[in-house]
Amino acid sequence: MTETEVTVKTATAPKTAPSTPAALVLEDGRIFRGRSYGARGTALGEAVFATGMTGYQETITDPSYARQLVVQTAPHIGNTGVNSEDAESRRIWVAGYIVRDAARRPSNWRSERSLDEELEEQGIVGIQGVDTRAITRHLREHKTMRAGIFSGDAAEATEKELLEAVRASAPMEGARLAEEVSIDEAYVVEPKDHGWDGEPRFSIAAVDLGIKAMTPVRFAERGVRVHVLPATATMEDVKALNPDGFFMSNGPGDPATADNQVKLLRSVLDEKLPYFGICFGNQILGRALGFGTYKLKYGHRGINQPVMDRRTGKVEITSQNHGFAVDAPLDGPTTAPEERFGRVEVSHISLNDDVVEGLACLDIPAFSVQYHPEAAAGPHDAAYLFDRFIELMEGTNSITNGRAANLSKEPVDSVHNPIERAAAPHNTDNNTEDKK
Repeated sequence: MTETEVTVKTATAPKTAPSTPAALVLEDGRIFRGRSYGARGTALGEAVFATGMTGYQETITDPSYARQLVVQTAPHIGNTGVNSEDAESRRIWVAGYIVRDAARRPSNWRSERSLDEELEEQGIVGIQGVDTRAITRHLREHKTMRAGIFSGDAAEATEKELLEAVRASAPMEGARLAEEVSIDEAYVVEPKDHGWDGEPRFSIAAVDLGIKAMTPVRFAERGVRVHVLPATATMEDVKALNPDGFFMSNGPGDPATADNQVKLLRSVLDEKLPYFGICFGNQILGRALGFGTYKLKYGHRGINQPVMDRRTGKVEITSQNHGFAVDAPLDGPTTAPEERFGRVEVSHISLNDDVVEGLACLDIPAFSVQYHPEAAAGPHDAAYLFDRFIELMEGTNSITNGRAANLSKEPVDSVHNPIERAAAPHNTDNNTEDKK
């Protein structure tokens, strides 16, 4: 080969079985017809929509989507294929996959195989060729609901039989899924493996409730050694590590079922160990403080969700994936229902529907957000939260009089809140449209 010659890699059609008729059946009886995508068979779960225009591989490998049928609102899916580097966990977690225009073949220099091949290999039943815009509008108007994808022999049943199968499936309310998606054995993510030069600055214990791969990486990039523990971790497991901080990750299921994790976090808060929680970790902090949680009408899923930091008035575009939220008063600070933890305030809110997007404790070193600052793929507006947790650990470790560091320089109140909400009184019971 001469210096001017190059090797051209030609695109070939994926080696998958021909598509067959398929149907998406919603709990309320609405049916959408299309063609099979990925594996053939039956997939049952909660139908939800995700609004990201990119990052479909990260979406389907996010453990927070366990037992859900994901509708991609972006019409063209699969055009860049899949690879071994971009997965957010060890496998695909979506129960089923719903797309409009599936790519016939991938076209990207990083592609290792087609999305169709990956879905088929992992046994994920999907459907293509359906009107995902109509499905999304239906879910927005009627709420998320149980659904089923049926293809191959399964699609030959009568519509009545298909609907009965959907209505017999388990709902998301009351689902305890964190233990199902979590790891079995602990592992460590070292800063030196992610570009950090020098000794670790801090060491934290992180409970995997469905953790995304980029989360410990974001800590490690900042010099933090991360001990990732199973969802079944106890306070004894945490103390054995003698960590500088404690973290709880995102994850699937109903936070009302997370009694063991709530008990663990209360023990951590009693020890004044700095805490940071993301998504499910935010809901667990809410419950640990004594607040309730509730199911949203159709949830927040995608990489374009606007959130306001109420202390600064700054608006962040965030990556989100949750169907439950914390029921805490928007006017604050307020004393936590679990009074021993002192004052707490809602630090961040959704600009779409005023859903609680963050909590900040004012008398103990703890805070959390409902969205994903690791954001892969997605915006990096919230990456500073990892630095904020490091500052919290630094401040707590430097305290000599035994009093915990305060996260907020100044609490949010009606006088200092930079965004004036004069159109209507604050909704103290968080009774938003999405709560219906």
